[in-house]
Amino acid sequence: QVQLVESGGGLVQAGGSLRLSCAASGTIFSVNGMGWYRQAPGKQRELVASISRGGFKNYADSVKGRFTISRDNAKNTVYLQMNSLKPEDTGVYYCNARLVDGTLNDYWGQGTQVTVSS
Repeated sequence: QVQLVESGGGLVQAGGSLRLSCAASGTIFSVNGMGWYRQAPGKQRELVASISRGGFKNYADSVKGRFTISRDNAKNTVYLQMNSLKPEDTGVYYCNARLVDGTLNDYWGQGTQVTVSS
């Protein structure tokens, strides 16, 4: 059984930084794409950043230049370094991984709250 466990959320003032981590564990043969999504109150979940197994990165326009996604393939872990945080970055951040655990499946973390105060 595969689990994605996130950590690193919290409360920070505008202009501050946070680093999110997400580790995949269980019976995993390979991990393809990994990414971070967020959902603000009353809004749909949106992609924040994604990274392929080979390291190709994609960012939402709203976070370009402020957030950096990275991964450690040996640890099946993805990170999101968030700098220059803004109040509009507030939301629940979810980790996603597309991986092979026998078949190709999408998995989601439980979510971690990020709150940016003005």
